Amino acid sequence: MGKPALPAATTLDTTSLVAPARMSDVARLAGVSKMTVSRVLAGHSVALATRERVQRAIDELAYVPDAAAGALSSGRSEFVAVVVPSLSSSNFSATVQGLTATLEAAGLQLLLGVTDYDPLREERLVRSLLRHQPRCVAITGAQHSAATRTLLQRSGVPVVEMWDLPADPIDGAVGFSNALAARKMVHFLVERGYRRIAFLGGASDLDRRGIDRLKGYRQEIRAQALGEPRIVRLGDSPITMSHGGPALDALLKTWPDTDAVMCVSDESAFGAIMQCHRRGLSVPGDIAIAGFGDFEVAACSTPSITTVSVDAQGIGVRTGEALLAALANNSSVAAAGSKHVKIDYSVVVREST
Repeated sequence: MGKPALPAATTLDTTSLVAPARMSDVARLAGVSKMTVSRVLAGHSVALATRERVQRAIDELAYVPDAAAGALSSGRSEFVAVVVPSLSSSNFSATVQGLTATLEAAGLQLLLGVTDYDPLREERLVRSLLRHQPRCVAITGAQHSAATRTLLQRSGVPVVEMWDLPADPIDGAVGFSNALAARKMVHFLVERGYRRIAFLGGASDLDRRGIDRLKGYRQEIRAQALGEPRIVRLGDSPITMSHGGPALDALLKTWPDTDAVMCVSDESAFGAIMQCHRRGLSVPGDIAIAGFGDFEVAACSTPSITTVSVDAQGIGVRTGEALLAALANNSSVAAAGSKHVKIDYSVVVREST
């Protein structure tokens, strides 16, 4: 049976439209009321022939429903607000991919904001994103301004803090202890026989995960009774490959007998290794170098880089699952059983140590 024809008297000349089509245009072209169009868009019960006529009118007019208006009328949107510090890091990109795969399967879309490690920018982004009435929020880290924390606590939607495991999360948390992971790396280097172990990190305190890794380095150096820490902090966040070389030069100028280096990230470690090549130093013969994050560059480097591996995409998947469980339960993330979701990490041993 063919599709029912649109009433000839209601045919609309779409070539004359200079503005986006409105619901009233769809209703006029389909020969129905705006309420009927609204019911079709909402998926409510409508006669099949009427539904097909409305859908063909929507297609012909390229009509896009006003999501903001729909959210105002229903108190809900199809969006999940996601806040990350950077997309230049493959780890955060992988986390977004994990979130996307999990949430899109449930009919939800990401509304993404990037903070550039700036807490005030994060606060502005959270304010702006909440105006879109997201169904829930995923935000990176556990260190936020007081205003951001208050906004999220009062938002009335499930919230997950990613990449950290705070003792007192806003709602739920999916992550791991960066400090303990750094301690594990230092302990590994000690087991390999290294004793004069240094740390290369960024100069900014805004990268709280980097600060936690430095904290873990200090703690393990003290626990192993290895003397005074050897620390070089250079460059603003996010730390890139370009920071590793100058940081290594500064380190060896102050502590030329250093036999191993832990870097705040694999990118920094790669830059340090390239500087060793330029200086004629053998890695690991003259100095061992380790990274953090298990970025693609760690496996591709020569020598390949020993690193701490974290399932970045898994953080996104588990965050998405925690948010969906809260929405299904019509509760907070914590009440749905995901107050603390611990992500495993491990030391991946490669040629650089």
